Amino acid sequence: MDRQFFDEMYDADGVCRPHYRGFANWLENTPQELLAQRRREADLLFHRAGITFTLYGDAQGTERLIPFDIIPRSIPVSEWRGIEAGCIQRVQALNLFLADIYHDQRILKAGIIPPEQVLSNDGYQQVMHGLDLHRDIYAHIAGVDLVRDGDGTYYVLEDNLRTPSGVSYMLEDRKMMMRLFPELFSAQRIAPVDHYPNLLLETLRSSSPLDNPSVVVLTPGRYNSAYFEHAFLAREMGVELVEGADLFVRDERVFMRTTAGARPVDVIYRRLDDAFLDPLAFNPESVLGVPGLLSAYRRGNVVLANAIGTGVADDKSIYPYVTDMIRFYLGEEPILQNVPTWQCRKPQDLSHVLAHLPELVVKETQGSGGYGMLVGPAATKAEIEAFRERLKARPEAYIAQPTLSLSTCPTFVESGIAPRHIDLRPFVLSGRETRLVPGGLTRVALREGSLVVNSSQGGGTKDTWVVED
Repeated sequence: MDRQFFDEMYDADGVCRPHYRGFANWLENTPQELLAQRRREADLLFHRAGITFTLYGDAQGTERLIPFDIIPRSIPVSEWRGIEAGCIQRVQALNLFLADIYHDQRILKAGIIPPEQVLSNDGYQQVMHGLDLHRDIYAHIAGVDLVRDGDGTYYVLEDNLRTPSGVSYMLEDRKMMMRLFPELFSAQRIAPVDHYPNLLLETLRSSSPLDNPSVVVLTPGRYNSAYFEHAFLAREMGVELVEGADLFVRDERVFMRTTAGARPVDVIYRRLDDAFLDPLAFNPESVLGVPGLLSAYRRGNVVLANAIGTGVADDKSIYPYVTDMIRFYLGEEPILQNVPTWQCRKPQDLSHVLAHLPELVVKETQGSGGYGMLVGPAATKAEIEAFRERLKARPEAYIAQPTLSLSTCPTFVESGIAPRHIDLRPFVLSGRETRLVPGGLTRVALREGSLVVNSSQGGGTKDTWVVED
């Protein structure tokens, strides 16, 4: 057995880990035909429920079903407590960083982060400078992407603070497992996740100083890749799903058009990027946003979750400094470590990266979804050389990292059960307190040997269990 990867289910001697034993016994005693039947049933139910994502630029049609694997990713509760504490610590530091760079800029004056790297960053929004937000919270909803290296250590791969997606799949995967395999949940203690929509609504309401604020979810519309999630979360929270055309601004207040007349809106959980929020303030071509929204926001008459300008904190060129932020703002040592990162904007780092391209993963600082990256060990010579020229032309637009030995989890594939690489995205909610539901979204790279788990690149999802030791 190749042991360069940490196997979530089996230890180095091939012995099942304690927190997986209940599942392993069940799997051993369940006929393969029954499993195959349940997997087909899961696909059918996901199709019927419309649980899809949109794949842009796909010649076969845009609507895709995200593959769902019925072998869960299991985490013992003792291990989860460390993950939870690390994610809370990280998001608290990132919120303090955002409040600082839009006010006193202490971290820049202290020389910890080069000012030009923040102030000239595409995600930095000058219109936010000096604006006070309720509770000083900028990222009300964050997704922290974690990977596990060969020795079993968790690392933060990236932070998602703009419009993190995927929580609907976490919830639907759990619902599906409970429906198809109820006996698994009665046989062991698995922490629930179904209270996430209630926690999200509570977080959004607490983002406003008002006692009972009106909350809406703002979507770019049904052609957006995450539209299913926007509709799902609005429905689960019992709030309105709106598009830009459903809202208008009058006297620096935001209102929603309804059949009973205009209704005030106090909190907008927005699922579109800064550039499209307000055509009067940002991209004048945008038909997705609300004219005048920025003036209502700056006046304090509406809350945007997440805040405008959060993108500067999850830019991959800022990522290397998050551990420094934790020390600077919280006076604590980071619980979760970053992946070692070379910043190509630094000549010395660039030289190293250019010399070791076949071994490294290179990413665009503004990239997401697995696009615009080079996975050196999986790339052809021609791809490496083409990427080398892009790097030389715009070194400041890239970072590089070692190719991690992402942990594996047994997964149903065409040939049977085989190990496939996974990551984990817990969702962190910041309101009166900072909280997570136990688990998160586990994404799995279904192609053999692939380290890219994004759904846009052919990845699937698994239910994530936090189980009593």
